[in-house]
Amino acid sequence: MAASLRASESGLEIIDMARRKKGLNKQASSWCNNAQTSEATLKRFWRRKPINQEVFVNICEAVGVNNWEDIVDNNPLSQTDSRAEFFAFDDAWVGRKDLIAELAEKVQGSCRVLILLGITGIGKTALAERLAVQLQDDSRKFHQENFENEQQASDFASVAIRWLEEWKEPITPEDRKDTQRLLNRLVKQLRENRYLVVIDSLELILKGNEEAGWNGFQDDWWAKFFECFLAVESCPSRIIVTSQDLPEQIPARYQNFWYCQELRGLTASEQLDLFEKTGLEVELDSPNRPYLERIGAAYEGHPLALRVIAGEIGSKPFYGNVAGYWNKYGQEIEEVEKAIEEAKTKGITASADDNWRLDRSTRGLRKNVRVRLEKTFERLKNDVLNSYRLLCEASVYRCAVPEEFWLSHLEDWDCDEEKQKLALDALRDRFLVEEELIDDEIYLRQHNLIRSVALEHLKSLTVR
Repeated sequence: MAASLRASESGLEIIDMARRKKGLNKQASSWCNNAQTSEATLKRFWRRKPINQEVFVNICEAVGVNNWEDIVDNNPLSQTDSRAEFFAFDDAWVGRKDLIAELAEKVQGSCRVLILLGITGIGKTALAERLAVQLQDDSRKFHQENFENEQQASDFASVAIRWLEEWKEPITPEDRKDTQRLLNRLVKQLRENRYLVVIDSLELILKGNEEAGWNGFQDDWWAKFFECFLAVESCPSRIIVTSQDLPEQIPARYQNFWYCQELRGLTASEQLDLFEKTGLEVELDSPNRPYLERIGAAYEGHPLALRVIAGEIGSKPFYGNVAGYWNKYGQEIEEVEKAIEEAKTKGITASADDNWRLDRSTRGLRKNVRVRLEKTFERLKNDVLNSYRLLCEASVYRCAVPEEFWLSHLEDWDCDEEKQKLALDALRDRFLVEEELIDDEIYLRQHNLIRSVALEHLKSLTVR
């Protein structure tokens, strides 16, 4: 997503002086044209609201202020915690206030391992980092491990050595040869110090198949590490894990010391807050608001997708023109709205012919959202094939339907009742199916983004 900036009070004085020299009104159309922006965005600039960085620079240069850095508000109180360079958390963060308070209380209490779960792009990493900021007064040393970094080994021994070395602990040749010794040293270090460790994308070190079980660690030493970390009598350090899959080897007998939290999309009000934070006008009387509300609803508050879209609206060629963006891409949202409305009012609950393109309607979505979703589908296909088939087959449903509707699709794949339930359980463990209780019965549905990808995969799925 494009970065956003806001002007300082002194910066506005500089701009105002330059504007007067050029004889321009504050909302001059010629100024907007030269800056390639809208009057609404220029109005936000004057109100010291954040706007797209490229547009911010254009506004400054259009009145002859080339040192735009002098105009930016660099108030440290509004900046992200300076102790760490975060992957996802930034000044565009919005919402989840109550959840942050609840989870922070758990981590400050007896919860040693907090596991944040949900589909890709739903905001797990950003929430983990936001919690790290929330806990900054807890005098913990912050450390982050990202398993998406393919340049680093992810087996337990390699990671343990890396952590201990970064923590200035000497590693002997004997240590490197003895994984049990490394485990003991790492747990000892965590017991004797106050660390807050964020482990990102744990799903990438998990494996799964119907014979061995789903979501076990590729390296069994990771399972031993978590068990040992949870089993020690006392430990001041805490670990926050993000994962698309629920790791099954976290011992249930230590359930007082770990907690799982599933993450869903932003609420309607949070969606508007996000758009506003990224520089778009969302006031009640703004013509932008209805379009943005419809976009947020179609994507079910998916933070990554909405931030990508906000960045596209704020950048060339739209420069904050939401109506222009809608005229270009709004038909994709209308397609989703039409299908959902037909399911509600006409009872047309299923269609394999829906052409949903929420994951790929723009270049930004293809580059930032679709790629990540495709990795999820590929991993599912390789690890649990029947679950992949079930996810694709059930994409015909436009809304929540009874569980047996989903399971019936696996009958064509020669799956008995037990295999059907195992396949569905794997989808549940990977949060690729959402459950709703309707009339005392469990109904299943897919997130709109998941359905968009699954419908495309369904086209190439061939029954044996």
